[in-house]
Amino acid sequence: MDYMMNKSSANKGKSHASSSKKCLLAAMLIGSAGFAVPAFGQVINEDHKILASDGNANDRFGLDVAIDNGNAVVGATWNDKNGTNSGSAYVFDASTGSQIVILHAVGGLPYDTFGSSVAIEKDVVAVGAMNFDNFWVKAGAAYLFDRSTGAQLFQLLPSVPVPSANFGNSIAMDNQEVVVGAVFDGISGSQPGAVYHFDATTGVQTAKLVASDGANGDEFGHSVAIDGNIVAIGAPRDDDNGNNSGSVYLFDISTSTQIAKLLPSDGAAQDRFGWSVAIRDGVVAVGSYLDDDNGSNSGSVYLFDAGTGAQISKILPNSGAADEWFGWSVALDDGILAVASTMSDDYLFDVATGTQIGQLLPTDVAIGDNFGWSVAMDQGIVVASSLRDDDNGIDSGSAYLFDISCRVDLNNDGVLDYGDVSLFLSLFNSSDPAADWNYDGSFNQFDVSAFMAAFSEGC
Repeated sequence: MDYMMNKSSANKGKSHASSSKKCLLAAMLIGSAGFAVPAFGQVINEDHKILASDGNANDRFGLDVAIDNGNAVVGATWNDKNGTNSGSAYVFDASTGSQIVILHAVGGLPYDTFGSSVAIEKDVVAVGAMNFDNFWVKAGAAYLFDRSTGAQLFQLLPSVPVPSANFGNSIAMDNQEVVVGAVFDGISGSQPGAVYHFDATTGVQTAKLVASDGANGDEFGHSVAIDGNIVAIGAPRDDDNGNNSGSVYLFDISTSTQIAKLLPSDGAAQDRFGWSVAIRDGVVAVGSYLDDDNGSNSGSVYLFDAGTGAQISKILPNSGAADEWFGWSVALDDGILAVASTMSDDYLFDVATGTQIGQLLPTDVAIGDNFGWSVAMDQGIVVASSLRDDDNGIDSGSAYLFDISCRVDLNNDGVLDYGDVSLFLSLFNSSDPAADWNYDGSFNQFDVSAFMAAFSEGC
């Protein structure tokens, strides 16, 4: 009898708990009725601000940034560790903002500007030093490092160094392949630029890429990006659409063959199309920071199909203005385009629709900081530099980490609406860990309250 009474009491308790859950769920349904907003429709502030542990005035921390697999790299090209403007690079944990290691070139010298460009893939970091004097003045060099220990793995040099080529002004890495820009590569009077291809596992040069129609001063290699077998190379002073209008070339890295030349449908003189490039999942993004659609030098970004070379769309910010330099730096990841303007905020766009879905804005940004000088993105985290921020002295520089993932967008459709609430209800009712919104191991009104607060706030 006692057992039956206890069992009955237990069932009554379950019934009460179930009833409470139903009440909570009903309240959520009522609260969410008719509610639908873009998941990324607002200004997003940083999660972390990162600074060099040994930063000083005029270091230019943030000249270039990169991010991969939870680690961010920042170049400080005028840091003086190995002498005046010898340069440094720093690796950070992208989730916490904590500094992991400082990178310096073995045998680095004054004015090498190590950190001119940076890239990272998994446990390997690539760093350019475009003013390194390799037998010739400003011939340039690049280096590969172990991400966690900071140990130098290889020094990358062209098989035939070229005076004043600035090899290392740009760098990119994917699938253990490294491409390095040498923006003034060539002989005296004919310096169209070149890009060198290296095997990241051996440090050996495997090819030299040149434009099929390169001309003196094109700056082929000013920007580089690689994804799979395709390399995108910017030549922002090419003249096909007028003086310094710019172009971008696509190469098959496996054959070193040029497969396309990209030009905008409305290109014009001085647009600098190709100043920045990014490539991901078959889409190429190209910055044209002096384009004039929203006023003189307002800037724009174009998207192209990497397979066909066809222009997909032209991207402009909702509130663009003259002299914003929109497109100074670009990044692509997981269907999102990040665009830096250096004279204004940074922006996020949906690649498929071209719709602006958010703005990145540091909480302490000031006029003249050059926020957005360089931007990179991976796995929902954006790193954007502020080259002339003054936290470690005048123009010492800084960078910011923004988590743009949207936890409350449970069905990942980019919109916060009843679909997300409905999915939460299902998870909550089945006591799924994904509905433990406050991570306390229980499923109660506090989870509901926390979810609804996040839902109302948006992303």
